[in-house]
Amino acid sequence: MSPQAKIAILGAGPGGLTLANILSTNRIPFTIFEAFSTPRSSGGTLDLHPAHGQAALKAGGLWSSFVKVARPESDVMKIVKLDGEVLWDGNTTNKHVVKEGEEFDHRPEVDREKLLEILLENVKGSVKWGKKAIEVVENAGGKWDLRFEDESSEAGYDLVVGADGAWSKVRKVLTDIAPYYSGISSIELLTLNVDVKNPWMSQYAGMGSCFSFGEGRAIQIQRLGDGSLRTYASVRQPETWIKDCGIDWTSDNAREELVKGYFADCGEDLKRMILESKDSLTPRSLYMLPVGIKWENKKGVTLVGDAAHLMTPFAGVGVNAAMADALELGKSIVSFVEGKSESLEKVVEEYEKELFERGEKFAQKTMQGLTKHFSARGGEHMAGRLREAYGNA
Repeated sequence: MSPQAKIAILGAGPGGLTLANILSTNRIPFTIFEAFSTPRSSGGTLDLHPAHGQAALKAGGLWSSFVKVARPESDVMKIVKLDGEVLWDGNTTNKHVVKEGEEFDHRPEVDREKLLEILLENVKGSVKWGKKAIEVVENAGGKWDLRFEDESSEAGYDLVVGADGAWSKVRKVLTDIAPYYSGISSIELLTLNVDVKNPWMSQYAGMGSCFSFGEGRAIQIQRLGDGSLRTYASVRQPETWIKDCGIDWTSDNAREELVKGYFADCGEDLKRMILESKDSLTPRSLYMLPVGIKWENKKGVTLVGDAAHLMTPFAGVGVNAAMADALELGKSIVSFVEGKSESLEKVVEEYEKELFERGEKFAQKTMQGLTKHFSARGGEHMAGRLREAYGNA
């Protein structure tokens, strides 16, 4: 068996925590440094693919915990044209019956918050909270030191894994490539306790997701396991649109102004979903890394997830990509520790070769989704794909 390597994971999101669980299951020590002072709790719902997110949870010993919080019943899609015409409804006319025992053969949903909870279950003692990295530097001995915003530091790491998201400090060690604006801005709207507060919204959205796509615009609605609905009203606009469009996003009239200026010709039901989502409003500019991003391998440093291949959410693969990265990197580190590989440097180099190929495939799928969703026939395209997969169900 090889000597233990000193491993740092920057970031306690899905990618970093998945890697941590795989290492923990194999009794490989590590430390996680997380910029936030407490676990993150925001976010929508995620679908985990059998070959990616689900496989990673199994490798991390978390499958039974996942089954308890997953929502296979929410793997349902409703597609609506922007004018209100329903093209596909997996809740009713196009319902696909899943056989008993096959619920996890597809893509069960899980709230991001619940996923993070189970990922933290067994590794929370290895997380140092409130440690926002400002620099990762190579020391004179060829190992890596970490410097944090609170003026503290940690030294002598054999491997630093950047799971630190879109604006990764670790990525800066490897490449000058930075995220760029995707062309899409999105307004996230929240409705809490929707079944009680607004039964009509609950019924319209259905059991899972309700999507509406068209030229330069999209409305996406997701049901969460906590009883809330998240509605995303997205537009193709310049990078400064959120600041320059003239809408005061903190005002009570923001929803009305958004609908009047950008969704006035949409179906009445879709407009209601925006107007009646009253509990919070968060504007976001969406960024991405170039499709096919690569870098020269550097001993002792690598990336997973958004740090490696930041994407927009328009293929729904981001968390699966991050967890697949963690799975493959975890297996590589285990191989080295068990003496099956000649060096940690070599296994990381091999991991990155697969990372680049895998990341490019996910990013291409996402770029295709962005292009088609925001096209004039975006809804018809998505409904057509569902018919190809399920017939008329």
